[in-house]
Amino acid sequence: DDWQDDMERGLGVIASRSDALGRFMTAYARLAKLPPPEPKPLEVAPWIRKVAALETRMEISLETGPDMIVEADAGQLEQVLINLLKNAVEASLETEGAVTLGWSTNSASLDVWIDDEGPGLSNTANLFVPFFTTKSGGSGIGLVLSRQIVEAHGGPLVLENRQEGPGCEARLRLPLKAEY
Repeated sequence: DDWQDDMERGLGVIASRSDALGRFMTAYARLAKLPPPEPKPLEVAPWIRKVAALETRMEISLETGPDMIVEADAGQLEQVLINLLKNAVEASLETEGAVTLGWSTNSASLDVWIDDEGPGLSNTANLFVPFFTTKSGGSGIGLVLSRQIVEAHGGPLVLENRQEGPGCEARLRLPLKAEY
């Protein structure tokens, strides 16, 4: 009977490690194969509203900016915004806080931001390290891919603790005359 229990536990460990390795390989393949952006005209307001509407766990407050069109890869930027919004909502659900999504522009760039009222960032050193995650079941590639996509569009992606109040601010900046 002892060997059967040991065998079942061993098979359970093997299955768990195999699943983890499979997730790792899938994540690595996605990270290694990021295609360059295919810029086309993208209407900012519908893009942001579409992503906000995908979030069903809480209502997202919108701070709307000007109606405008940028040259960008809509699919890639949707993925960035989905990932950042998902992270913000998960953080805010921990503290029963809110999430605000907005955009503004100046003569050189479009700024899109997400403010959450979660616990904030305790350690920013590993935010963009591939495969580092603090979430159980997380792959550790969401922020890395998001940063790569925004940088491929010519701008930065920054995450930092909010100055006014609790939580985190994610901000991406896209140059208005991007060169890819």
